Amino acid sequence: MADSLHQNIFLAGPVGRLEAIYWKSAGAAPLSAVVCHPHPLFGGTMHNKVVYHVARTLDRLGIPSLRFNFRGAGLSAGEHDKGRGEQDDVRAAVDFLAGEYAGVPLLVAGFSFGCWVGLRVGCGDARVKELIGLGAPVDNSDFSYLAGCSKPRLFIQGELDQFGAPANLEKLVATFPGQTRWETRVEIVPGADHFFAGKLQIVDAALTKWLTGRHPELASK
Repeated sequence: MADSLHQNIFLAGPVGRLEAIYWKSAGAAPLSAVVCHPHPLFGGTMHNKVVYHVARTLDRLGIPSLRFNFRGAGLSAGEHDKGRGEQDDVRAAVDFLAGEYAGVPLLVAGFSFGCWVGLRVGCGDARVKELIGLGAPVDNSDFSYLAGCSKPRLFIQGELDQFGAPANLEKLVATFPGQTRWETRVEIVPGADHFFAGKLQIVDAALTKWLTGRHPELASK
């Protein structure tokens, strides 16, 4: 694992402070990453296992990461806003990392609700160059905005995901324009449910393969 500094911090959010965990790499990195957690009304926080393991993979590769609690979760101010105000929370996190690493491209990753909200913000922010969605809840959430987004993206989905059937994810990807579809990678984790229970090592491997493929310098970490 690359040397890093782990900090519990508070960000200046749009409706008050946002509780966050900042894992800062000691060395230079080709990008930094915001990681967004699942639905706060169903127990989702930045301490979720999937979110933690994504941050740990990024840390091992020497990529600085920031995960935070959406408004109303944990010690973050405000109340849940059904994904509307939460987009501004993601923007606050992106602003923080952009200030910490001026000129360094950003990655936005999100799990479940965090995927739906985070990737929407990432698509619209020129500082964000890459996107990672885990457990995308495509069965009951509108991801049509992705069709107009040309940024490279990775989807990691459980074969048995109860909120995002792989077939529905493939149908979504099929709606993307040709170049955008070519830039999209879908990894289906065999036997995995929405939370990738018992399969997080496969998630780690998929993340590592995609990131080191795009950024070969990370392979030496």
